[in-house]
Amino acid sequence: MKVKSTQARIGDWIFVIICILISLVCIIPMINLLARSVSSTDALVKHQVYLLPKGFNLDAYGTVLSDVKYIRAFFYTAALTLVSTIVSLTMTTICAYPLIFPDLKGKGFFNIIITITMFFNAGTIPNYLLMQKLNLLDNPLVLVLPYCLSVYNMIIMRSFFYGIPDSLRESAEIDGADFFTILWKIYIPLSKPVFATLALFYAVGRWNGYSDALMYIKKAEFYPLQLLLYNILNNINSVEVTTQEGFSTPGLSESLKAAIVMFSTIPILCIYPFLQKYFIHGVMVGAVKE
Repeated sequence: MKVKSTQARIGDWIFVIICILISLVCIIPMINLLARSVSSTDALVKHQVYLLPKGFNLDAYGTVLSDVKYIRAFFYTAALTLVSTIVSLTMTTICAYPLIFPDLKGKGFFNIIITITMFFNAGTIPNYLLMQKLNLLDNPLVLVLPYCLSVYNMIIMRSFFYGIPDSLRESAEIDGADFFTILWKIYIPLSKPVFATLALFYAVGRWNGYSDALMYIKKAEFYPLQLLLYNILNNINSVEVTTQEGFSTPGLSESLKAAIVMFSTIPILCIYPFLQKYFIHGVMVGAVKE
């Protein structure tokens, strides 16, 4: 077994320290939010809560779980995320799959046109006017259709498809398999890593998205969870809004803000362990040639 040099070991330790510091930067705010969400109102008002809770109580979570609008927004956002992810994966697949065929007419032209959209777009106002002309304002579909395809994710999937041996496709064609049968029977079963990775990308993007809903949605019943959270945090100092949201005590409002953030963050974090075994392989697609 080859022994690492001193310089290599020092480099490894430096890399480990950097990773630990980056991890702490990400984890400490979450720990602080969790501590604030289960601390007493007195401790929060006195700014005594940092990484450990003080005066443990679950009043904030009780308020969240007993309020219909939070529960409705949660399940609505979950359904929206599921539908959006399925639609996005479908669109990404049917866009990436034809581009791997060398005899596709106009393949270079299509690649150029698709790639251009990564760098240039019409802008916020033209997009808003387009959604208005299509009668998608105040419609849940406006949160799904305009963002159902990411060119970057399509390129990742296309690169993965390129890695599948052409001999498999050619043998299926000889056996009489058509275009869609090859996709369904060969490419999709062999592409679990990239599908899991892109599903995570699309799901996290939709679950955390609020800016599109802020622009296109005015009806409160169509607010996703993140937009509801944004409105609460943005208007937390307003007495009228605070009362409407179900809390008026300063300490409780601080605890409730933290509880809502945790309430909206934990579900998407729970998905990652189920996709972890595919994730590393998926994100490395195209990075190393075998």
